[in-house]
Amino acid sequence: MSGGGEGNAGERVRLRLLISGRVQGVAFRYCMVDRCRQLGVAGWVRNLANGSVEAEIEGDPKAVEWAVAWARQGPPAARVAEVIIDERPVRGLAGFKVSY
Repeated sequence: MSGGGEGNAGERVRLRLLISGRVQGVAFRYCMVDRCRQLGVAGWVRNLANGSVEAEIEGDPKAVEWAVAWARQGPPAARVAEVIIDERPVRGLAGFKVSY
């Protein structure tokens, strides 16, 4: 299925990201919203009680890949230690927001 050709128009992927490190109090969520909207990636991002950030992202595989690459760095004040990625079934998400 991930054969790497151009013939996959309309194909979407959805991932859940668990991002740990210094990722709260550094505008991570709001910067991620901006980046994902720029990329045309749908989903949401939220802080977790344990100090990590959780996000679900869905869209074109290449755009989702770029969003994951951004999440591995985060905004300038962040210090990302780890990003755990789980594939999820596509749900047809639209828009990108901070979730509470």
